[in-house]
Formats: sequence, C-alpha cells, structure tokens
Amino acid sequence: MRTHLSRRRFLTTAASALALPYFIPARALGRDGAVAPSNRIAVGSIGLGDRGTGHVNEISAFKEVQVVAVCDVFRSKAERVSLSVDEKSGTKGCAATQDFRELFARPDIDAVTLATPENWHAAMSIAAMKAGKDVYCEKALSLTVAEGRAACEAVRRTGRILQAGTQQRSDRRFRFACELARNGYLGKLHTVTAAVPSGRRLMKLQPGPVPADLNYDLWLGPAPFKPYRDGLCSYNWYFLTDYCAGWIQSWGVHHLDIALWGAPKLGASTLEVEGTAEFLPEGDADVSFGWKVKMTTPEGLLMQFFDDANSPVGHGVRFEGDKGWVHVTRGDIRASSASLLDVIIKPGEEHLYVSNNHMENFVRCIQTRHDPVAPVEACHAATTISLVADIATRAGRKLVWDWNKERFTNDESANRLLSRTLRNPWKV
Repeated sequence: MRTHLSRRRFLTTAASALALPYFIPARALGRDGAVAPSNRIAVGSIGLGDRGTGHVNEISAFKEVQVVAVCDVFRSKAERVSLSVDEKSGTKGCAATQDFRELFARPDIDAVTLATPENWHAAMSIAAMKAGKDVYCEKALSLTVAEGRAACEAVRRTGRILQAGTQQRSDRRFRFACELARNGYLGKLHTVTAAVPSGRRLMKLQPGPVPADLNYDLWLGPAPFKPYRDGLCSYNWYFLTDYCAGWIQSWGVHHLDIALWGAPKLGASTLEVEGTAEFLPEGDADVSFGWKVKMTTPEGLLMQFFDDANSPVGHGVRFEGDKGWVHVTRGDIRASSASLLDVIIKPGEEHLYVSNNHMENFVRCIQTRHDPVAPVEACHAATTISLVADIATRAGRKLVWDWNKERFTNDESANRLLSRTLRNPWKV
C-alpha cells in the first residue's frame, strides 16, 4: 500500500524537521576531548584468549583508538568480545570474524594486535605488514630462527611498526637494572643469570570431535595437520613443539630479552652453548623442562639460563659484576648494596629508551613512525637465544652460535632445527 504525500505537506514536514535541534555526539565531531573518526587509529585484534582480550582492553583505553574488528578461530569468543567492545564504547559495528584475512583486507584498519600461538606469529605478522598494517605481536616473535629473520626483513621492507609483546621493556625496574649494568655501576660484568617457570608437564590429550564453533584448520595454520584433541587449543599447545617451543622459549624470551638489553655483548659475536634438560618419557608434551644452559662469549662473559627450580638465585634476571649485582623481577628489584638502587644515571651516561606503558608506546609509534621500545630485532634476538638454548639441550653437546650468520658453526644437524616446513598455503 502506498501513502500519498502532497507537495504542500512535504514542504511543511521538511521545514519542521529543519527547525528541530539536531544533536551529533561529541565523539563524532572530535569535541570535548574526543577524537574525530577521521583522526582515529582503527584497530583489529586477533586471538581473544586472556592475553588477546587484554590487548583489546588496553588499546581501547586510548581515545585516539577505536577497535573496529575482532577475530578468533572460536566464533563464540569473537562474538562475545565484539559485543563487549560495542557496549563499552557506546557504539555499534565492531565486526566479529573467525578469519584474520578479513581484517587484513579492510583498508580502514590501520593496525592489528596478535595473540595467537607462536606457530602463527611470524606468518601472520608478515601478512599484516604486507597488507599495510602496523602490528603489536605477542612474544615469542617466531617459532624458528628463520621465521624471525623473515619478520625482521618484512618490517624494514614495508616500513611498518612492529611492537613485540616483551612488555618488561616498559617497566622502569628492568630499564634501571639494565642501565646499572651497561654504565659500569656493577663493575666489570662477568655473569648474567635468567630463570623462568618451566610450565605444565602435559600428559595424554584424548581425541575428540572438533567443537562446532572452532575453525580448526585456521587454528592449525602453518603447523602440520593432526587430528583434534580435547584441550589442545587452550593453553596446552604451549607444550607441543608443533605450536610452541615450550616455556624455555615462550616465558624465557621475557627475561632473555632483558639479559640482552643489559649485556649487549651476549648478542655481539659468538656464543659457546651447552646444557641439559628433562624431556618427559610419557604423555604428549615434547618440549623441554628442568633446563640448565650456559652460554659464554669469547671475552668470557657468562650467561646462565635456568628454569626456576634449578636457578641458584631464584626467578628473574641477575647482572653480576666485580663490584656488585642487581636482581630484577616483575614488581621487585634488589641489589648487593642499597646504594646501587639510589643511583641516578648521569646526563652523559647511557640512557635506555623510556616507555612506561607498552601499549601506549605502540600507539604513539603508529602516530610518529618511530621505532618502538621493543623493536622487531630485539625480540628476534631474544627469541633466537631461547631457541639456541633449546637446541643445545636436545643436541647434548657444546655448540657454537654465530650471531652474524645466525647459524651454528660446528653442527649441521643443529642447523636443521633453525627452520621448519610450513603447511600450505602459509608462508613467511
């Protein structure tokens, strides 16, 4: 049925509408401290477990950012987080998808955050940068040394920003401990010790049907195809080498990054590496546990890397010199002398990059196009040294690592562990 509207009635209605006040939200105009849509950074978040939802909450706190899409291989997770974003922002339209490629194809998305298993980190980061997106990528940077190198090259080739999720670089305690070590306040540095948890000693995962809302093929990504097992896709993947090298890598990269930040000579030329670890005779876990690794530079600087239970100094990072030591963990810093903690780094001494909020640093670097506090090369070095340690425990013999060539100089069988074959169609 059609409704007839006379010309006179149309003009009267139009005039009345124009006479009414028309309200536009301040957020849409950029008033009252809000940022206009044309100036906002549009973000998509991929991987929505505990860390990924943390990304969404952290980056949404900045007024110049709008999360416009979220992605998880579990459809229910993506839909739940999408609704939460809309409720908190007071807007509608945060898209939910299971396929990250939909985010990369959107020209309006400026940046993405990635909180997937390590298996995906390099391939997904590189694809995002090729699509013109800046990237916040959780640690570790990659599952292999070769993939990490490919990610470094992609950052410099595309000119994109990549902030690694080694957020301890945005903690003043870790920064100060590294400045004490680098500026000689501990004397000549002779030993660096890092210790982290070793993780869950995973037993047998039972075969089961793929959950109805899971895109299992996309969860596997570059990993070899294997039938689904109950509990695989939530936390347990940390301890299966198809998806992660275990906590020697995934937790280790945090403290190893600080070790390299405070003692750059550890990453300068070569390292002699040897160590041992426990490998479970039963169950599905095929990563290392209970490790003890020693790495030595040509000048004699020693780095010790342990799981917490084997560490002689406990959890955290300790820098030791001939005049004293400093020990730093999340939330605490101690030293051989209380006076060391009162040191003020002088203007002419070495000051490290200052960031006190890791996600804010990412946002500011998107705006300024400056390198972030956790640049790709630093996370690649920390990821590499964790993998070198792991390979040494598997080899059971002394290896020599060459940083310039990114290869072992004395063991071709160990070199074969520096890369992997990715399942089609994925690549780096």
